[in-house]
Amino acid sequence: MLQLLNNIQHKDLRVITERGAQWGDDIMSAPVTVDEFRKLQAHYPIVFQPDDKGGFVPAVLFGLQEGENLFLTEGGWAADYLPLSVQRLPFSIGIADDELRMMVDMDSKRISHGAEGEAVFMPHGGTTDFTENANSVLRTLHEGMQATADFTQTLMAHDLLESFVLNVERPDGSHGQLVGYYIIHEERLAALDASIVGLLHQADYLQPIYMAIASLSNFTKLIKRHLARQE
Repeated sequence: MLQLLNNIQHKDLRVITERGAQWGDDIMSAPVTVDEFRKLQAHYPIVFQPDDKGGFVPAVLFGLQEGENLFLTEGGWAADYLPLSVQRLPFSIGIADDELRMMVDMDSKRISHGAEGEAVFMPHGGTTDFTENANSVLRTLHEGMQATADFTQTLMAHDLLESFVLNVERPDGSHGQLVGYYIIHEERLAALDASIVGLLHQADYLQPIYMAIASLSNFTKLIKRHLARQE
């Protein structure tokens, strides 16, 4: 249940910041913004997922099947960078009185009902550093989403996305398939007219395009982690 965050209704609210399946981190993917590609490509495969509006949303993969997050360990999350869409939880942006406002999902597993977790408000009602940081993450995410929509529309305009199938053979002989995602079509990218490449460069799109391509090498590590958990 989403509620508008306020220091009266939520004066004692605390949020658990540890990472683990018990706090809702057992997810196989998360949407990302184009501004994050440089940080993401060091850890996760960056792919593109069709949305319900005929477009695409870039996402990173944490696992190869629903509910599988191969980055979760006993020590937490085994990567140096978490996507903004994961960092923000349980908060989101809503609109109230024609203004962007901070919302909180009271059904989130991160909501603490005891002394555990980070306080959202100080005793006198002011926001804590934790909440200020969460608000900053939300703003960055919100601003990045429009730039990302423009980026993916450009990729579509030049037919630079192609579907792919990832086949995984498990130790027991069974096979798994990852389908439904798209990646950059490298041959079409290489065949682009110089004038179009120039426009992509002016829009600062070439770097994220190549970051997305480079990130696909992370599939090897993801498959190894997946197979290790099957043994």
